[in-house]
Amino acid sequence: MTVLRDYAAQVTQPALGDSARYDEMVAPDGSLRPPWKGLAEVAVGLTDADLRRVQGEIGRFLSDDGVTYAPAGRGHGRWRLDPIPLVIDAAAWAPVEIGLAQRAELLNAILVDLYGDQRLLSEGILPAPLVFGHSGYTRVVARPEAIDPRPLVLAATDLGRDADGTWRVIGDRAQAPSGIGYAMENRRVISRVMPELYREAGLHRMEPYFWALRSALIQSAQGDLADPRVVVLSPGSQSETAYDQAFVASALGFPLVEGSDLVVRDGWVYLRAPGRLERVDVILRRVDAAWSDPLELRGDSQLGVAGLVEAVRRGRVRVVNGLGAGVLENPGLLPYLPAACEALLGEPLRLASVPTWWCGEPDGLDQVLDRIDELAVTEIDDRSDLTGLSTDELRARVLAAPYRFVGQEPLQLSQSPTWSGGVTRPVPVTLRTFTLRYGSAYRPLVGGMASGWLDATTPTSKDVWVLKASAGDADQGLSGVLPMTSTRSVPMTVPRVLEDMFWFGRYAERVEDLLRLVLAAHTLAEDFRTRPRSTGGASLAVLMDAVHRLAGGSPYGPDGLDDDFRSLLLDGGRVGSVAYGLDGLRDVLRGVRDQLSPDTWRAFGTTDRAIEALEGNRHSHQVAESAGRMLSGILSLQGVTASMIRDPGWHAIGLGRSLERALQVCHLLAETTIERRGIDVDREVLNAVLVSTESAVTHRRRYRGYVRPAGVLDLLLMDPENPRSIAFSLTAAREHLAGLPGSTGSSRPERLLADLLDELAAADVAELVTIGGVGRPNLVRFLAAFQGTLERVTDAVAEVHFASGPPPRPLGSLGLSLVSEAGS
Repeated sequence: MTVLRDYAAQVTQPALGDSARYDEMVAPDGSLRPPWKGLAEVAVGLTDADLRRVQGEIGRFLSDDGVTYAPAGRGHGRWRLDPIPLVIDAAAWAPVEIGLAQRAELLNAILVDLYGDQRLLSEGILPAPLVFGHSGYTRVVARPEAIDPRPLVLAATDLGRDADGTWRVIGDRAQAPSGIGYAMENRRVISRVMPELYREAGLHRMEPYFWALRSALIQSAQGDLADPRVVVLSPGSQSETAYDQAFVASALGFPLVEGSDLVVRDGWVYLRAPGRLERVDVILRRVDAAWSDPLELRGDSQLGVAGLVEAVRRGRVRVVNGLGAGVLENPGLLPYLPAACEALLGEPLRLASVPTWWCGEPDGLDQVLDRIDELAVTEIDDRSDLTGLSTDELRARVLAAPYRFVGQEPLQLSQSPTWSGGVTRPVPVTLRTFTLRYGSAYRPLVGGMASGWLDATTPTSKDVWVLKASAGDADQGLSGVLPMTSTRSVPMTVPRVLEDMFWFGRYAERVEDLLRLVLAAHTLAEDFRTRPRSTGGASLAVLMDAVHRLAGGSPYGPDGLDDDFRSLLLDGGRVGSVAYGLDGLRDVLRGVRDQLSPDTWRAFGTTDRAIEALEGNRHSHQVAESAGRMLSGILSLQGVTASMIRDPGWHAIGLGRSLERALQVCHLLAETTIERRGIDVDREVLNAVLVSTESAVTHRRRYRGYVRPAGVLDLLLMDPENPRSIAFSLTAAREHLAGLPGSTGSSRPERLLADLLDELAAADVAELVTIGGVGRPNLVRFLAAFQGTLERVTDAVAEVHFASGPPPRPLGSLGLSLVSEAGS
């Protein structure tokens, strides 16, 4: 039997399936539900082997795209995506779409009222303690004369079906809705790994919705601006949904910025461009309101922009969604939304919510306390984790401050087939939807992102396929949206981005050089690890000393050599290791994801698979095999950057790479060429140096295999045509430095670099290789001084080109007296 036939048989047997749940694929009689019937010819033929193959391809695609998610309290991990989509037909989607549009209109009206006339409060439709007791209510923007009539531009709503198949609202997300980027990535991946099923479906494409989102943000600007500046404000690359933020910024073509990239002057918000300030008109906010302005909100925030609230009050910048929208995420509002809808819109609420009781009312409190073991009890702003409390402890917590708690009826969620652990099984599923204010109306995304719950805390995402009623229907119902505007914007690169690009170049070069050196050392180790007193054994010791100079670590013994190599490649806690460099590279690239081609992340897909192979294979040959694959992945980054536009970001990458290459060559030469170890050992070591610097072929053609220190130094120090030489690297660094904003021809880094080039031109190789005892003292002094100046160049570059003022500091640390938001 095939996968779906097995699944249908499973869920229709009471002993195996959960008959209390609505199944998204199979009807109670065992037949396929209407949206799956049209896909049956392709879908029913899927086998376990097909889904295993598809799941493997999904993992590779997500890895190559660099898709990550960081659950609270944990680092970035891989995004989970199930190969079986959630499929909904047009007839079933139509009432959901209408209900979502109405709900967004209602939520917008509630925001306008709560921060304006407050009719809902004065008429008792909403209890005042419920609103004012929620941390999402931002008092500093509650001014009727300055109220934004459209504070809600993008909303997300989480839905689930009950046992009857009726969609119910679980909660609303209006603070800084996340997930639309993940939804688009899910669609891109599933369409590639299951193309036959995707083509058969005839579903709505998602791209027009992103065009509409871009248009809506541009039109959100105050006044009549020909080319409004829109930015996406992120908490940073360590944010839980950093990938989603960067995807949206990249897809929309807007800069992804952090709070330190923005500054307020005279009530206007500006982007810190090198040497100037550029006005910002619209901010798509992914930072919670409380953290958005340390001056008027949380004084300990380092994520926001001091003065942003005042700029909003003056109408000089539009924040999307408006500051204070987080109050809509209060689950205590759910039981009052039907009355609010009647009062504000004059119509009944179409999408019912999960039954919810607010404990601030006597009836609600009694209901929750009577059923405290049955209901899901949470705080209205979810500040505390209540999962570990006993019933008595939870009851005491609720009675101490009833207005802070709600109880919700657990929803018997519908189930959907999900591939997990090598089998297809039914798991509960929820649906996150998105609604955009486009023009004068709210338009829901036809689709969304579903989550299949493998257990109470482990979701796997699912693509959502909403089938078209007719093949000729416009995608998303948005036939009039243009994919781009005719106005050309001037791109900007803020100092923080330049710094990340600079370190992109440095980390990439550092990892590449260490991998080449490890490969050269491993080649010697394969032949000479058991003969430490031989020429090869002595050469291996020298090369390993060079490796440890660059990557740290303790001296090795023959028995521990493979462990040392594995540590060099795999140990992220070893400062200087390949793994450490890859982590640093990945981290800086997350901060500039919106600036780079998606192909950048394929390099990490290659390195990750090489690491997995090495972890699963203890044989010595796997070290070289994995190191070679990792090197291929890192080298692919050069191809990516070669296709970049020659803007300041590209020059910053090239500058970082060039300076790091010069430093690495200095370190390598200082460890391998300053002592005499005998003709045979020196020859073996120098050959390894040439191999690790990718200069062996050139040296062999030039010197016909006659390896001597003078020839190696000439090639790696002085040769202006050798891309691996210090001379070539410094010349390239000078050109890249000149391409950075702020370079004047006489800045400190330019002066230091010019001095280095002059010093290099004046050096005499014959003098450098002169022997004094067993060493080359002239070469020792030259390399030490040269390395010191190179490090001063990198410091000077940071001071001139990356500094954008002092780093953010909590206002409390300045000794200022702060008035808390709750008491203002």
